[in-house]
Amino acid sequence: MNDRTIKKVNDEVSSYKQGIISSLACNLWWGLMPIYWQWLRPIDSWVIIYYRIVLVAVVCIIAAFIVYDRKTIFEPLKNKKTVLRYILAGILITANWSIYIWAVNADMVIQTCIGYYIEPLAICLFGIILFKDKMSRYKIIAFVLAAMGVAAVIIYFREIPLVALSLASTFSVYAAVKKNFTMPPVLSLLYETIFLLPIGLAIVIYVEITGTGALSAVWGTESYKYGLLMFCGLFTAFPLVLFANATNKLNLFAVGLLGYISPTISLIIGIFLFKEPFEPIQLIAFAIIWTGLIFFSYGEFRESKEESEEVGEKFQS
Repeated sequence: MNDRTIKKVNDEVSSYKQGIISSLACNLWWGLMPIYWQWLRPIDSWVIIYYRIVLVAVVCIIAAFIVYDRKTIFEPLKNKKTVLRYILAGILITANWSIYIWAVNADMVIQTCIGYYIEPLAICLFGIILFKDKMSRYKIIAFVLAAMGVAAVIIYFREIPLVALSLASTFSVYAAVKKNFTMPPVLSLLYETIFLLPIGLAIVIYVEITGTGALSAVWGTESYKYGLLMFCGLFTAFPLVLFANATNKLNLFAVGLLGYISPTISLIIGIFLFKEPFEPIQLIAFAIIWTGLIFFSYGEFRESKEESEEVGEKFQS
């Protein structure tokens, strides 16, 4: 083995390690975020959501102008179709964030976990319907089991888990809208939030002037929570950068599998820290969904392995 080959292998190993660390870090971050959102009480959930819209945009604007030149930033905005897709993507991801923050502060962390467990299956379903992706028997089994898990909850509680299904569906449609968009994460998040910035800023100014905003909610002994709120933009953008780094250095199977860490951490927090009621039927539903995810993950592993072998055979020939 020559020096060039050794260097290439070492670079690949280093890149893989960086990807694993980035993926673990962002999923740990996301898993612990319910603690941060509940820590901001008694600030109203909707006020937090409007501040988040504004502060994410501000963070992305600052980061974009530090990293990129003006031409790189504004060039994509000359294409009207691109602008429309980013506006739609921004509305969808904002809806996803809003549902999540509201649900966490409404003591529904466990239901958000159901949504994020279903999410990869929902994305896969959109891929099959919209982009004619392959439908393997493992995916079929996973979909059936996930549907059974949700059905068990519906039958027992006699109500549809709207939070879980809304989180899964909004992010799935968001992923479909973003498909084939090869844009750096900072710029992508900038375009998704910049169009909502004027609306969010106007609402923030209005609620603060009328005394129904964050300042009036925490003024006095809990004023430090307003300072914590100012970090919500950074706390949103930073894990997304880590996630983007992970997707660049790992295959999608590894990214998807490690993605189950965050809802698992949040589930544990919801049960043991927030003391949310956890019925036996919910445990059964999670067990069914987890079984489906095992089939799904095994199927993705098989497909990833077969694709790697095909690439290897072509390279050798």
